Amino acid sequence: MPRDNMASLIQRVARQARITFRSPAGPAFGDNLHRLQQLLDEVRAEDLHLAPRGPAPVPGAGCPRGGAVPPVSYMHICETESFSMGVFLLRSGACIPLHDHPGMNGMLKVLYGTLRIACMDAVPAPAPAPTAAAAPSPPPAAAAGSPGPCLRALLRSRQHYTPASPPCLLSPHSDNLHQIDAVEGPAAFLDILAPPYDPEHGRDCHYYRLLEGPPPGCELPREVWLLETPPAADFWCGGEPYPGPRVCP
Repeated sequence: MPRDNMASLIQRVARQARITFRSPAGPAFGDNLHRLQQLLDEVRAEDLHLAPRGPAPVPGAGCPRGGAVPPVSYMHICETESFSMGVFLLRSGACIPLHDHPGMNGMLKVLYGTLRIACMDAVPAPAPAPTAAAAPSPPPAAAAGSPGPCLRALLRSRQHYTPASPPCLLSPHSDNLHQIDAVEGPAAFLDILAPPYDPEHGRDCHYYRLLEGPPPGCELPREVWLLETPPAADFWCGGEPYPGPRVCP
């Protein structure tokens, strides 16, 4: 395909994202989301002028980790009130810890490498009722003094994604929690979140740790317990310039 047509693809993705997420409750949302998924499925690393590699070192002695190579880095492409879009680069073996996307839709498309993505749903707490059975209790690992509250969740899937895979989707109520691991080398993915994170409007990222996971080889989906925690000490995200075609959403 000619390079000028390829370079316009990420612009078309941004425009379709704007159309899709300006009315997420509208009657055309499903059709618009499907069209966006189709466009995102076409995107390849070369469309964004990317070649397989891990994150670059963070320059400058003024940086708290100056000269260090982060496990993950982010390339900002664009952001509006209704969505944000960028690229995450992971070095080999890096992990974006289990986290949520409160009230948000999301789409993830692998550009190179292989990602293992575990997707979960939060399980709403049962409404209290005089005759209701007692709610399940957290495992002993969640004893008093834990750093955060416990959350019941449904582990829906653990899958490997490559550039040949369709986009991984999340919604406010389905697959909203996920953990992303780079396996067998560095990896990168194009990420769309709608609306963007915004702590002032209740859309802050929360991190979790699996308290008691399902045994190996068990069938999914399966209920698990999560503990809200601060970000892992060995996880941080650097920033890098986006080298691809200019995007005007």
